[in-house]
Amino acid sequence: MTEQELLYTLALQHVPNIGDITAKKLIGHCGSPQAVLTEKKHRLLKIDGIGTSTIRDLFGTHHLKAAEAELKYIKANNIAWLYFMDANYPERLKHCIDGPILMFQRGCINIKNQPVISVVGARKITVSGIAFCEKLIEKLAVYNPIIVSGFAYGTDITAQKAALKYNLQTIGCLAHGLNQVYPKPHEKYVPDVEKHGGFFTDFWSTDVFDRNNFLKRNRIIAGLSEATVVIESAAKGGSLVTADIANSYNRDVFAVPGRVTDKMSEGCNNLIKFQKAHLLSNPLDLPIMLNWKLETESVPPPIQKQLFVELDEDEKKVFNYLKQHNKQLLDAIALECQIPTYKTASILLNMELKGVVRPLPGKQFELI
Repeated sequence: MTEQELLYTLALQHVPNIGDITAKKLIGHCGSPQAVLTEKKHRLLKIDGIGTSTIRDLFGTHHLKAAEAELKYIKANNIAWLYFMDANYPERLKHCIDGPILMFQRGCINIKNQPVISVVGARKITVSGIAFCEKLIEKLAVYNPIIVSGFAYGTDITAQKAALKYNLQTIGCLAHGLNQVYPKPHEKYVPDVEKHGGFFTDFWSTDVFDRNNFLKRNRIIAGLSEATVVIESAAKGGSLVTADIANSYNRDVFAVPGRVTDKMSEGCNNLIKFQKAHLLSNPLDLPIMLNWKLETESVPPPIQKQLFVELDEDEKKVFNYLKQHNKQLLDAIALECQIPTYKTASILLNMELKGVVRPLPGKQFELI
């Protein structure tokens, strides 16, 4: 992306009535942010879902002026940028409908070809929560995962400090621009994080710091990773929002259980109870369930398909669908085969026991 293209992307991002979903729709229709901002109004109104209120403030010259000022700040402070259609944009985040059209980065993040997990939880983390979080990172270190969190008090900084201790990459997703650090006491960790990972944000240097920013930030935490781990949470909390977002992206969620009398375990216990998260009582369960492999592990011999396996009519439907479409999500299989999701899950389990299919991370299945 050239500086000129970045300028117009910043200008589009600055329009208050246009979020990332709408921006992507406009860009897809017009071809580029510059084309959006120079298109005729009556043509934009022909786009499905685009109304007068949406583009009311689109053509104001103040957006370009604000973009010019932010671009000047970006260049002066050596900040990298990631456009959602560029190759350097995180692949998993590309698949999130509300992923930012533009993110800003500091540090030396390399997110390709490595397992990535997000670790979130209570800001007022308990002693047992800290112990489990540190043990989790210690046990996962041999798989060399990237640890994503929000750089906040409690669980976030515990996970990120543990990642640094074991020489793992860690990414802090910020709820503000890169011109500040919140909370202030965590400023001392910034140099080490930037040496072993870095920071992502979609907020500008001019954005007002607001509590609602944390909720917006959480979609990046959930979207970057293949799985989100909730260490501790009360009945309500930002980490539960992150878990809900991860579920909406069809990503795996893990929750650490606790005693029913413990306030800071209530949120995790509810996630497990309502089947919104896998129970995580042993850190080593996570790599098993996500099918992580160590580089030193020998490749297991391929499982030979049984010949002449008997399948019932519904199983044949699923088999034929997977034969044509390779690996697919559970919901997609149920939808295309016109079988209720709960029944499809049971069918897939039976087919797995027969040696016909195997489960994959992210609630996907494929033929063996």
